[in-house]
Amino acid sequence: MNGYELADLEMFLAVAQHKSFSKAALQRGVAASAVSYAVRRLEQRVGVRLFHRTTRSVALTEAGERFQSDLGPAFGQIKTALEGLNSYRDTPFGTVRLNIPNSVAPAVLDEVLGKVLSENPGLHLDIVATDRLTDIVQEGFDAGIRFGARLSQDMVAVRIKTNLRFAVVGTPEYLKGHPRPMTPKDLTAHNCIRYRFPSGAMLNWEFQRNAEKLHVEVQGSLTLDDQELMVKAALQNCGLAFVWDFRVLRYIESGALVRVLEDWCSVDDTLYLYYPSQRHLSAGLKAVIAALRA
Repeated sequence: MNGYELADLEMFLAVAQHKSFSKAALQRGVAASAVSYAVRRLEQRVGVRLFHRTTRSVALTEAGERFQSDLGPAFGQIKTALEGLNSYRDTPFGTVRLNIPNSVAPAVLDEVLGKVLSENPGLHLDIVATDRLTDIVQEGFDAGIRFGARLSQDMVAVRIKTNLRFAVVGTPEYLKGHPRPMTPKDLTAHNCIRYRFPSGAMLNWEFQRNAEKLHVEVQGSLTLDDQELMVKAALQNCGLAFVWDFRVLRYIESGALVRVLEDWCSVDDTLYLYYPSQRHLSAGLKAVIAALRA
């Protein structure tokens, strides 16, 4: 390649995509210093500055924008060519990067990871679990998982899970001192453990019974950004928690927590895996989708 290392070109594209050396390093699974060195080495070889760098930002130069525009499609063709070799192998190979909400990752990935990796020894899974809203194209993911079918028109959505539901729980001790809520509106009289998204937005508690739907903006003395911490807080009599029921089933069975408003907590069947429609669906991603649907 006229002396240019393929890895250096991949590093350049990652930085150009994320406008960040640290995010590119995270995507590539290397240290940020390695990304910086690779880009600097490439710039020295081509004799052109590709990025404007400050302590706060990274931006492509005009030459860098042209280089990204010309190089990106070529690497897409290389990836497609490598993926085409899967038809001559017994199992898929390569890396599949998946973005999934942290709040549901344990349930969605339960009994999936081991199955996929054991059946596809040439496959590497790179999974980022976060409740932050993520642009999977911009951040270099092959696919993402989120609730709701409202995705961009250039995305393909595949329903993958149908047995997730929320639970409202508190300790018997807490409920001794507070009237048991009979409808979601009764939550206004309770100390509720609130959840904050990474964006800063607060989660409204959503309920449905038959055709009736209610959204309740609860109040309470404790706000957290992690469901496991919410469960621990509920166990310490801090109030009522609104969490995925798979996280609290063992405590309900033991009697440590009591479920309330159960008839208002319906099954959520709107969890989808999605990926760009224009992107070649790799054999590795096909294997992941098959396992998640099963």
